[in-house]
Amino acid sequence: MKKKGSRKVKRRRITFQYENPNAQKVLLVGDFNEWNERKHPMQNDGSGRWKKNVLLIPGTYEYKFIVDGRWKKDPGNKAYRLNSFGTNNSVLEVTPRK
Repeated sequence: MKKKGSRKVKRRRITFQYENPNAQKVLLVGDFNEWNERKHPMQNDGSGRWKKNVLLIPGTYEYKFIVDGRWKKDPGNKAYRLNSFGTNNSVLEVTPRK
Protein backbone atom coordinates (compact mmCIF):
# COMPACT_ATOMS: atom_id res chain seq x y z
CA MET A 1 0.00 0.00 0.00
CA LYS A 2 1.28 3.43 -0.92
CA LYS A 3 1.61 5.97 1.88
CA LYS A 4 -0.44 9.11 1.56
CA GLY A 5 1.70 11.94 0.23
CA SER A 6 4.59 9.67 -0.77
CA ARG A 7 6.03 10.02 -4.24
CA LYS A 8 7.60 7.35 -6.35
CA VAL A 9 11.28 8.06 -7.00
CA LYS A 10 11.74 8.36 -10.73
CA ARG A 11 14.64 6.69 -12.42
CA ARG A 12 16.69 8.73 -14.86
CA ARG A 13 18.04 7.49 -18.17
CA ILE A 14 21.82 7.89 -18.08
CA THR A 15 23.89 7.34 -21.23
CA PHE A 16 27.41 6.08 -20.60
CA GLN A 17 29.91 6.57 -23.44
CA TYR A 18 33.41 5.37 -24.13
CA GLU A 19 35.38 6.22 -27.28
CA ASN A 20 37.84 3.68 -28.64
CA PRO A 21 37.67 2.70 -32.34
CA ASN A 22 40.15 -0.14 -31.76
CA ALA A 23 38.20 -1.85 -28.96
CA GLN A 24 36.58 -5.20 -29.68
CA LYS A 25 34.41 -5.34 -26.54
CA VAL A 26 33.45 -2.75 -23.91
CA LEU A 27 31.47 -3.54 -20.76
CA LEU A 28 29.98 -1.16 -18.21
CA VAL A 29 30.31 -2.22 -14.57
CA GLY A 30 29.56 -0.40 -11.34
CA ASP A 31 27.93 -0.55 -7.96
CA PHE A 32 24.55 -0.05 -9.71
CA ASN A 33 24.90 -3.56 -11.27
CA GLU A 34 26.98 -5.17 -8.50
CA TRP A 35 30.07 -4.97 -10.76
CA ASN A 36 28.55 -7.70 -12.94
CA GLU A 37 30.37 -7.92 -16.28
CA ARG A 38 27.38 -9.57 -17.98
CA LYS A 39 24.66 -7.02 -17.18
CA HIS A 40 25.62 -4.01 -19.30
CA PRO A 41 27.56 -4.77 -22.49
CA MET A 42 28.04 -1.59 -24.50
CA GLN A 43 27.20 -1.18 -28.18
CA ASN A 44 29.55 0.28 -30.78
CA ASP A 45 27.80 2.84 -32.98
CA GLY A 46 30.13 1.95 -35.87
CA SER A 47 32.50 4.86 -35.38
CA GLY A 48 34.21 3.60 -32.24
CA ARG A 49 31.84 5.31 -29.80
CA TRP A 50 30.51 2.73 -27.35
CA LYS A 51 27.21 3.53 -25.58
CA LYS A 52 24.90 2.08 -22.98
CA ASN A 53 21.70 3.56 -21.52
CA VAL A 54 20.95 2.67 -17.89
CA LEU A 55 17.99 3.68 -15.71
CA LEU A 56 19.22 4.83 -12.30
CA ILE A 57 17.52 6.26 -9.24
CA PRO A 58 19.06 9.47 -7.90
CA GLY A 59 22.23 8.88 -5.91
CA THR A 60 26.01 8.56 -6.17
CA TYR A 61 27.50 5.70 -8.15
CA GLU A 62 30.97 4.33 -8.82
CA TYR A 63 31.71 2.64 -12.13
CA LYS A 64 34.36 1.57 -14.64
CA PHE A 65 34.59 0.27 -18.19
CA ILE A 66 36.15 -3.08 -19.06
CA VAL A 67 37.80 -2.60 -22.44
CA ASP A 68 39.00 -5.83 -24.03
CA GLY A 69 39.50 -7.31 -20.55
CA ARG A 70 41.22 -4.25 -19.01
CA TRP A 71 39.52 -2.14 -16.34
CA LYS A 72 39.49 1.59 -17.18
CA LYS A 73 38.07 4.64 -15.48
CA ASP A 74 35.98 6.98 -17.61
CA PRO A 75 38.35 9.39 -19.44
CA GLY A 76 35.43 11.78 -19.96
CA ASN A 77 34.68 12.10 -16.24
CA LYS A 78 37.05 13.97 -13.95
CA ALA A 79 35.26 12.76 -10.79
CA TYR A 80 36.82 9.65 -9.30
CA ARG A 81 37.37 7.87 -6.00
CA LEU A 82 40.11 5.54 -4.76
CA ASN A 83 38.91 1.95 -4.46
CA SER A 84 40.07 -0.96 -2.29
CA PHE A 85 42.34 -2.24 -5.10
CA GLY A 86 44.45 0.94 -5.10
CA THR A 87 43.02 2.17 -8.41
CA ASN A 88 40.34 4.75 -9.13
CA ASN A 89 36.66 4.34 -9.94
CA SER A 90 34.77 7.00 -11.83
CA VAL A 91 32.00 8.65 -9.80
CA LEU A 92 28.60 9.76 -11.10
CA GLU A 93 26.06 11.84 -9.21
CA VAL A 94 22.51 11.32 -10.50
CA THR A 95 20.23 14.17 -9.41
CA PRO A 96 16.43 13.93 -9.06
CA ARG A 97 14.25 15.29 -11.84
CA LYS A 98 12.59 18.58 -11.11
